[in-house]
Amino acid sequence: MVEQALWTRARLGRCGPPLDLLTANFHRHTYAPHAHEEYTIGVCVGGNEVIDYRGGRIRTGPGTIVVLDPGETHTGGPADAGDGYAYRALYAEPSLLADGVLGGLPYFREPLLQDPELAAALRLAHTELSRCPDPLEAESRMPWLLTALARRHSTARPCPDLVPGAAAIALTVRDRLADELTDPPTLASLAADLDLSRYQLLRAFRTTMGLPPYAWLAQYRVSRARVLLETGLRPAEVAGLVGFADQAHLTRWFRRVLGVTPAAYRNSVQDTH
Repeated sequence: MVEQALWTRARLGRCGPPLDLLTANFHRHTYAPHAHEEYTIGVCVGGNEVIDYRGGRIRTGPGTIVVLDPGETHTGGPADAGDGYAYRALYAEPSLLADGVLGGLPYFREPLLQDPELAAALRLAHTELSRCPDPLEAESRMPWLLTALARRHSTARPCPDLVPGAAAIALTVRDRLADELTDPPTLASLAADLDLSRYQLLRAFRTTMGLPPYAWLAQYRVSRARVLLETGLRPAEVAGLVGFADQAHLTRWFRRVLGVTPAAYRNSVQDTH
């Protein structure tokens, strides 16, 4: 296993606060005792790591989630000489975990968690945002997952799930995203305009539309891209016109939604004229 640590900085919405993502693959590396101002949330993806924490020792394994509270000193290193360990971590500003719960900042009595569904969702979001840290996608996915983490596993009490007027809220958000598809507003600003928390906005949108805001906007962008491709524009030109980061970003979503690449679609519709 190669010693490797790759950092990616995502932003929660355009010009929003940063969220740092770490992809770590270590053979022998051992961390010195240290602490973070943020919550440290990690998913083990290979090997075993031992972490000294709160006077005890945690041993991770593939699929486990580790949550270290802000300000808590810890170390980390390989559990067995020569075996190494790999994990995906994110460093979340404390208020991100307080949205959607009552009683102040969440406290995690147990730092090692077994939650396969949430571990898989965190790992997938981490992987996809590390590859393409789209601001709206980061703001749609990570706060939602962090709220789920706090609600399931911390001492905090969940907020009520019912959001009055959810359908009207969702339609308002949908229309704003459609109107500003190349530079969408942050969900935090939309929530503030509607006198909601970001969690309430996300819940209203997901309940009504059946998918999170970033996924709805990506599919809307694909529909707009189809129209432009049919006029003969190249995928590289179309990507920026409908708000995708680049041609690869367009291609990834176009294939997800329609099953073909933008280039193949353009060629097929051109052949019929």
